[in-house]
Amino acid sequence: MLRWLALAAMTTSLAGGAEADEGAFLKSLQGRWSGEGTVRIRTHMSPVNVSCNFDSQSKGMALSMEGVCRGLILISRSIDAQLKASGTKYSGSYLGPRGGRAGLSGSRRGDAINLTIRWAKEVNGDRSANLTVQKVGANGMRLTTVDVDPASGNKVVTSEINLHRK
Repeated sequence: MLRWLALAAMTTSLAGGAEADEGAFLKSLQGRWSGEGTVRIRTHMSPVNVSCNFDSQSKGMALSMEGVCRGLILISRSIDAQLKASGTKYSGSYLGPRGGRAGLSGSRRGDAINLTIRWAKEVNGDRSANLTVQKVGANGMRLTTVDVDPASGNKVVTSEINLHRK
């Protein structure tokens, strides 16, 4: 009986530690960010250079990111992501440059939150892609979206934005 109580206490402690770790990780992504990168409107198109600004706020086990990316002189797109951690699992929503709210789900591995995007409508031949939110050093963050080209079946980086803390 004592062994079971010790195991239950250890399991509870580990689960609480995971939540504390996720909260601390999300807090490390809080702040004002700016940077540059590339975006492909379609998997077969050439990338467009963009400059972006983001504000992110963390509160407990949640992270909210809102920003704007600009490219080709007159193009400006709002982007936001809302993430919530439950243990080591993440869920939320994403509004990308194409509009339409998408669902997010995934988990963190090291300094990267790896998410599956579930688009509201078909994009590049299907309704899913992958988004990675990666902490890079103390003051950097990389947002990378990967999709599959419907013609070739190859994975294509459709956006990569490298940000630094302002």
